[in-house]
Formats: sequence, C-alpha cells, structure tokens
Amino acid sequence: MVEASVGFHCPDCVAEGNRTVRQARTVFGGKVIDKPYVTWTLLGLVAVGFVLQQVMPQIAAAFGMHGFAVHLGGEWYRLITSAFLHGGIFHLLFNGYALFLLGNALERWLGHGRFLTLWVLGALSGSALSLLAAPGQLSIGASGAIFALFGAVFVTGRRLGLDMRMILVLLVVNLGITFLVPNISWTAHIGGLVAGFAVGAIFALLPRGKADHRRRSLVHTLMAAAYTVLLAVLLIGGPALVWPALGLV
Repeated sequence: MVEASVGFHCPDCVAEGNRTVRQARTVFGGKVIDKPYVTWTLLGLVAVGFVLQQVMPQIAAAFGMHGFAVHLGGEWYRLITSAFLHGGIFHLLFNGYALFLLGNALERWLGHGRFLTLWVLGALSGSALSLLAAPGQLSIGASGAIFALFGAVFVTGRRLGLDMRMILVLLVVNLGITFLVPNISWTAHIGGLVAGFAVGAIFALLPRGKADHRRRSLVHTLMAAAYTVLLAVLLIGGPALVWPALGLV
C-alpha cells in the first residue's frame, strides 16, 4: 500500500492515476525537468576523458578527429570521441564552464532528449566540416558542441523574448579568437555553430502555429533525423567532391 494524505492507496491504483496526469511541458515541447542530468553526465565524461589523457597521452592521437583516418581508415568513432578530449587544462575549463552555463539553460528549455540531440549533432557537425576542409589536421575538444549550444541558446532565447545581446557579444568574441589565435580548429567551431542555429531553429520555431506536444515532438524528430541524414551524406560522399577541389588528393 502507498501512504496518501488521507488513508492508503494500492500501488496499482496510484500507477493508473499517474498515467492520466498530464506532464508539464516547456514551450518547445520537452518535459519540464528538475535537474539537468544530461549536462552533468557530459561534464563527467569530459572530465573522465581528460584524466585518461593524463594516464595515456596516446589517446589523443588514437581517438582525436582526423579526417583521413575517418574516411580512409574507417575510424568513424573519431567523429564523436574527439569531443571528450582536450588539449590542456585551460581548454578543458573553458569548454566545461561553457557547457555548464549554456547546458543548464538549454536542457531546462528543451528537455533531456532534445538537448542531447543538439549536443551530439553539434559535435558531429564540427567533425564533419573538419573532415571536409581540414582532413589532415588532428583536433580534439568539445568546441563544436559548445558552439552549437551558443547558436541554439541565441535562437531559443530570442524565441522566448529574452535579451540575447550578451550571448551575441560572447559569440562574436569567440569567433574572433577562433580566427586570430593559432592552433584552433575553425572548422569544428563553424560546423558546430551552423548546427546550433539549424537544430535550434528546428526546436524553437517548428512547427509553425499552435501544436500539441505529440505533433511538435514528431516534427522535431523527423527534422533532426533529416539533418542527421544530411550529415551522413556529407561525410560519406563529400570528400570525393571537396578534397580534389582543395588539392588534397
């Protein structure tokens, strides 16, 4: 029996009653959450990756993003494993702090599933552009995913009517650093930012007009799947078109 404010209820009765209660949803269709568990999990995985690098430095070369190794060597896991490795403590702290701040807001706005989708597609998009434009460069870091969060928080914040000027300033500053400071993978940053704007717009602006959470979730799932297919096409077929034009083959 389950204790209630008045008497006791049988467990089956409580479960049946809970099924009829509508769960609160955010304006974007995600379930209202209490804790940003996905953000915390990603932070933990990034920290674990950094610790492993200190024990086994060769991990960066084996699991970092390298376009030729991915496309020619079949090491597709590099597209995502590179996002959990970092080039030093300051690189780790900057990306970790950005993930903590932006992730907390976005995960509460979007819900667990949409936020995780955004993060993964951002990381993959940064890797995809790196594969196409700089396949011989080894790069590591969660920057592609972080720039996706920047793009998405700008779009979703505007949808909520929030003042996004500070986010815009931070984004411009970080873009400046991307192109002015050496040894930074601009491809990961730009690829992730494009994903953030695109996927953020899907979650924030579609479908148009009023829609219940089921229709909204269906549209978001289909559009995110379409974006994933586009990435797959670029990753598989893009090098045959882009690499010769860049004189890489």
